[in-house]
Amino acid sequence: MGQQDVRRLLSRFSSLRRTSIILQHLRMSKHTDAADVLLERRGCAGVITLNRPKLLNALSLGMIRQIYPQLKKWEQDPETFLIIIKGAGGKAFCAGGDIKVISEAIKTKEKLTQDFFREEYMMNSAIGSCQKPYVALIDGITMGGGVGVSVHGKFRVATEKSLFAMPETGIGLFPDVGGGYFLPRLQGKLGYLLALTGFRLKGRDVYRAGIATHFVDSTKLSMLEEDLIALKSPSEENIAGILETYHAESKIDIDKPFILEEHMDKINRCFSANTVEQIIENLRQDGSPFALEQLKVINKMSPTSLKITLRQLKEGSSKTLQEVLTMEYRLSQACMEGHDFHEGVRAVLIDKDQNPKWKPANLAEVTDEDLNRYFKSLGSNDLKF
Repeated sequence: MGQQDVRRLLSRFSSLRRTSIILQHLRMSKHTDAADVLLERRGCAGVITLNRPKLLNALSLGMIRQIYPQLKKWEQDPETFLIIIKGAGGKAFCAGGDIKVISEAIKTKEKLTQDFFREEYMMNSAIGSCQKPYVALIDGITMGGGVGVSVHGKFRVATEKSLFAMPETGIGLFPDVGGGYFLPRLQGKLGYLLALTGFRLKGRDVYRAGIATHFVDSTKLSMLEEDLIALKSPSEENIAGILETYHAESKIDIDKPFILEEHMDKINRCFSANTVEQIIENLRQDGSPFALEQLKVINKMSPTSLKITLRQLKEGSSKTLQEVLTMEYRLSQACMEGHDFHEGVRAVLIDKDQNPKWKPANLAEVTDEDLNRYFKSLGSNDLKF
């Protein structure tokens, strides 16, 4: 073998080595992206684990693009009898969508804002119509997008660590992911309070409000999961039976009344008004410490968001989930082009000065004409199912 052959072999070896390093690197980067969500078949169940504990399992477009097709596959698979979704890390189920990234994308004119909301809402709809029992273990923080991947499913299991909120009016958005569907369907005007003020519900109150279907001690969740996975060809009744058993065993805060119980009459009275201005007037006239506290909170929210949200819930109360998501997609795209969303993200998530400068700055300046623009059809760009 001459020197030239040796050189040729060596160069071929180094280019092979280079290729393998590049491939390995690509695999790793694909893996790190893929590791944001784990999708496994375990026993009779498909298990989705939201796996970004450092970011409180916030949903990214990449995660949505993995969950949605897998959900559809499991739904069709005769060997998969239920779907379980949970969050890693013990602190959050899912604190929402990755809105900082979305806000950045708008500034750089990326298409992410269209794709993210479109694909997220498609996934929310798929969960709502899923033919297999869908069990969301909402242990820890569950807000915004995290509500979207849980609340439309058949079973939602809260624990003493659950923290539910839809705080969107505080960042110039509206309670989306089908909020216009499930919020007005809660008892009385509870959903209107939650939507406009971002009021936080904790622990068993998440169940008492009707957001969760069951309440289980957080220490028992892994046993519950194992019991569900071990079922042989279970029916929906079998799954419900296991959830009921664990629910019945939980004694945490069982004697405490629902935190809003004593205020429900007030909430129903104040929040049944047809305009945000009238709701504010009702709270002011009520004058109780609870009413004045809600008034203080509402006055900090984006005036545009408040008006959008009230109309969204009123219209959503008689629409199907898919019709609501179509409406919310229109709203999301209009909010992306508006001022308040970016200002809200800046004030709450970037500069963290908690002092957003809303435009318009007061309710009187948000006209019906402005509102109609947010709700109008996007024509061929509308969300279609």
